[in-house]
Amino acid sequence: MAQRQAPTIRQRRFGAELRRLREATGMSAPAAAELLGSDRTMISNIEAGRFGISEERLRRLASIYECDDSELIDTLAAMTGGRRVGWWDEYRGKIPPGFLDVSELEHGATRLRTVQTAHLPGLFHTEDHARATFELPLPQLPRLEVELRVAHRMARQSVITGDAAIPYVGVIHEAALRMQLGGRHVARAQLRHLLDAGERPNITLRVIPFTAGGFALLDCSVLYAEASNHRLDTVQMDAPTGAVFIDSPTQLANFRTRLDMAEQVALTPAGSREFIHTIVKEL
Repeated sequence: MAQRQAPTIRQRRFGAELRRLREATGMSAPAAAELLGSDRTMISNIEAGRFGISEERLRRLASIYECDDSELIDTLAAMTGGRRVGWWDEYRGKIPPGFLDVSELEHGATRLRTVQTAHLPGLFHTEDHARATFELPLPQLPRLEVELRVAHRMARQSVITGDAAIPYVGVIHEAALRMQLGGRHVARAQLRHLLDAGERPNITLRVIPFTAGGFALLDCSVLYAEASNHRLDTVQMDAPTGAVFIDSPTQLANFRTRLDMAEQVALTPAGSREFIHTIVKEL
């Protein structure tokens, strides 16, 4: 079996859950490999996402680990069907891999929840707003890469606008709404686009105004991707060095609580729409 040079987020997430199942039994990776009848390094490579595994072997491992969560096992089994080739693969090698990981994460989610404090959610960017965003980094990106990133960002939006659109709950701070990237004309068009998107039945947008004061997640922007089994949920956060992915059960529970708290201090969806309309009128 050929070793993967750059495992995707889906492959790494699959391996991480298998590692947790093994560690819960106190079993070492070489011991698990011996019981599976494979090379002693096989388990470590699977857990790192470097090697794949058949459904048959996955179910044998689940038995070895004494996992009786049939729903989790079935979900993991569905992830063994070879590498998923998605629309984002056409951008591989052209834009940073973290961008592609976010696309794959969103594509595999059953629901998305976000909190954005300084930037509007990428899934709602207009082309002009996205372009202005990608023109900010220093040193400045080449024009071709800017346009590739813009095209990729536009394509990402199919996850909430396409035929298989999933539910989305977004909490946006007033600071992000008032950021005039690209100038007033671009900002006004962007907010109107945001209002239009909020009319979709699967999308809920809520605003936290400056007057709300402090709140959970004030210091960061978070994407919480729910899976068909909550043990496979994943959090993505932005960092200066690229996307960071979090999947430990304790941290996932913490983020769910903090997302709930942020939603509690946000305006209602109707109140949020009125708030955004007010900002549009001021531009």
